[in-house]
Amino acid sequence: MNLRTKVIVGFTAVSVAAAFLLPAVPQPTAYHHFADQRADFGVERFLDVASNAGFLIAGLLGLGLIIGRRVRFQFESERWPYLVFFFGILLTGLGSAYYHLVPDNDRLFWDRLPMTIAFMALVSSQIADRISVRAGLALLVPMLLVGVASVVYWRVTEQRGAGNVLPYAILQAYAVVVLLLLAILQPSRYTRGSDLFWIFGWYVLSKLLEHFDAQVLALGQVASGHTLKHLAAAAAGFVACYNLAHRTLKKPADQGLSS
Repeated sequence: MNLRTKVIVGFTAVSVAAAFLLPAVPQPTAYHHFADQRADFGVERFLDVASNAGFLIAGLLGLGLIIGRRVRFQFESERWPYLVFFFGILLTGLGSAYYHLVPDNDRLFWDRLPMTIAFMALVSSQIADRISVRAGLALLVPMLLVGVASVVYWRVTEQRGAGNVLPYAILQAYAVVVLLLLAILQPSRYTRGSDLFWIFGWYVLSKLLEHFDAQVLALGQVASGHTLKHLAAAAAGFVACYNLAHRTLKKPADQGLSS
């Protein structure tokens, strides 16, 4: 195990420890109070609902690329994490739209569950690409189970009156940071490996827009930060589609790692 891999493994261990050892954090009820309550076409919070179309389009486009064999992989088995990733994006669009129709904890579960699927599948795809194909594929199912477990755990604890959203939050932060570490520390076997920075950037922008939900809406009463958050996060999915459609396998001398 080289130093770069040890850094990623060490960060993983710290994240797991934090999820178990830090004090419980309940889901804030104010989370469901979005700035844009405007109704159109008989649908309250219409823009927050409709903006999830970006996820649906990105998910369908990515699935079309993978299922239609329009992406070339060095190893055919590398398709699996991407197939799960785009399926997760598609489900995120459906789950998020469902949640924003009537925002509450019960529906938020169906928003967060597919997001963990997309996050974990993308991490698996990058481990397969940048560290080891075998390891990335072997970790796909365990990582998906951990992601699902974090959301189920949050929901169960909420139902028992002692909610703890911290493991889910740590998992989401872990996925984003480990993707950044992989992009910095481990070269891709394919060209356009730096596109991962764009995926990271769009996601960070989406979180900023989410945080400044009301302030963004106040700028011109056009769209709220949360509406634009959906579009920015979906843009990360489109970057992944573009990457897969245009990348090529590097020459062995340029890869800098073994598969």
